[in-house]
Amino acid sequence: MKVAVMGAGAVGCYYGGMLARAGHEVVLIGRAQHVEAFNRVGLRLQAQSFDQTISVQAGTDAAIAAGADLVLFCVKSTDTENAGAQLRQHLRPDTLVLTLQNGTDNADRLRGVIPQPVAAAVVYVATEMAGPGHVRHHGRGELVIEPSARSEDVAQALAAAGVPTEISDNVRGALWVKLILNCAYNALSAITQLPYGKIVQGQGVADVIRNLVAECRAVAAAEGVTLPGDVDAAVRLIAETMPTQYSSTAQDLARGKASEIDHLNGFIVRRGQALGIATPVNLAMHTLVKLLESKQVPA
Repeated sequence: MKVAVMGAGAVGCYYGGMLARAGHEVVLIGRAQHVEAFNRVGLRLQAQSFDQTISVQAGTDAAIAAGADLVLFCVKSTDTENAGAQLRQHLRPDTLVLTLQNGTDNADRLRGVIPQPVAAAVVYVATEMAGPGHVRHHGRGELVIEPSARSEDVAQALAAAGVPTEISDNVRGALWVKLILNCAYNALSAITQLPYGKIVQGQGVADVIRNLVAECRAVAAAEGVTLPGDVDAAVRLIAETMPTQYSSTAQDLARGKASEIDHLNGFIVRRGQALGIATPVNLAMHTLVKLLESKQVPA
C-alpha cells in the first residue's frame, strides 16, 4: 500500500514507521523540523525491541498524499476540519481515511468535510517525539478499528506489520472507553508533569481518578453508549503497562503548545451540562489545564 500519515507526530510516526518497516510506501506530512530530518536521515523508530532508521518520504503539504490507498489521520482534534480540507482534493474517491485521534467525534466531523470513506480507530500506544525525526515507543501499540469496505485489508496489513489490530462493531463504545482513560490521566499528568506510574502513587489520586471515571460513565450512560469490557480494569492497566508515559496533554504543555483538553475533560463537561449531569472533577481538571495553557500559549 501507499500510506500517508497526516499529522506525523508521535502516534502517526509510530504506526507509519511500522508499516514502512514492513515494506509499504509511507509518506509523512508534518512540521518542518521533523520533515527536514525525515528527508535527510529517515525516520528513527526507537521501539522496545529494536532501534531502526527507516527511509520515508516527507513534506509539509498534503499534496504528497496523492495516490495513497490509506491515510492515517493523526492531527490534533482541534485541527480535524482544517486538515481534512487540505487532504480532500489529493485523495482518490476510495482512499480510506483512518482517524487515529483522541476524542469521540472526529470521524463524524471529518465525514462532514471529505467525501472519501472514513473509519474511526481507537489507539492504545505510548510514544513521544524524542527529537526531530525520532519517535520513541514506550509500550503497547494495538488498534481497534471501525468496519468499512477496506477495514479487513487494512487490519491484515497492520497485523502483518506487527500492529495488533481488531475490527469492532462497537467502535463508538471503544472510543468512549479511550476518552474515559484520557480523562482519568491526561490532565493529572499535564498538571503535575509526571508519568502515569508516578501519578497513581500520589496521595488521594485513586479517589480523584475514581470520581473522574464515575462522571464520565454517567455522561456515557446518558448518551446511550455501551462501554465494552471492564472499564475499571482498563484504567488500572494504563498505569501498569505505560508507567513511564507522559500524557499527550502533558507533552503539549511542556512544549508550550495548545492541548486537546477541550475535547477530553472539556467534552465531558459540555455534554454533562447539556444532559443535566454534574461533572465537577472533570470541570476542575479542564479549568486547571486551561489556566496552565494561558500562561504559555498566546491567545
